[in-house]
Amino acid sequence: MTQVLLGENEGIDSALRRFKRQVSKAGILADVKYHRHFETPQEKRKRKAVAARRKRRMR
Repeated sequence: MTQVLLGENEGIDSALRRFKRQVSKAGILADVKYHRHFETPQEKRKRKAVAARRKRRMR
């Protein structure tokens, strides 16, 4: 779970920016989008293949 603790003299805007950055790094929104609707087995295989290609490219 992502959480942000406010520092002393820190504005809510900067804390919100930090929170959004942490959420995007953790991949929470991408995971929610994938689970928003039913995924057929074909779509699941395609998504996993794309992720594997992306992972191989990173190495």
